[in-house]
Amino acid sequence: MILFLDYDGVLHPDAAYLVNGRPELQAMGELFMWAPVLERLLIPYPEVRIVLSTSWVRVLKSFTRARAYLPVSIQARVVGATWHSAMGRHHEGSHRAEVSWFTELSRYAQIARYVARAGPQAEKWIAIDDDGDDWPSELRNHLIHTDGAIGISSQGVQFELAYQLRLLAASDL
Repeated sequence: MILFLDYDGVLHPDAAYLVNGRPELQAMGELFMWAPVLERLLIPYPEVRIVLSTSWVRVLKSFTRARAYLPVSIQARVVGATWHSAMGRHHEGSHRAEVSWFTELSRYAQIARYVARAGPQAEKWIAIDDDGDDWPSELRNHLIHTDGAIGISSQGVQFELAYQLRLLAASDL
């Protein structure tokens, strides 16, 4: 079971910006203030693995650095990201390639690309994100869509995530 996890608009309000190379929340609260909610909801599901579908990996230029912002219990579940630094390398060597192709993809397309590459191990997945653009209607049930201002603090989102996790776990039987 894979959970594709966005940060902004999910674990804190969608108002995080890089200031002097460090992310800062420019809204009430603090970065990752709702991460404990995700921790609590994942407790009954130790089999859930997380793939970072957040722009933080690309913007910080480091999967490890982006993952380090999460609580330790969530970090331990992270197995990858939709963005990989190799995507920014030019095919002829170490020159940096134009990476706008990736940033121009919708979040759904970024996730779909990961799922296609991962094969059968990624057959069972859900995503939690405040970006619902371009999700095909037939796959909309894979998306837990958050309001960017309140993210996972929403009781409705928490209920939906718990429900989707139960469904995925039950399909393992």
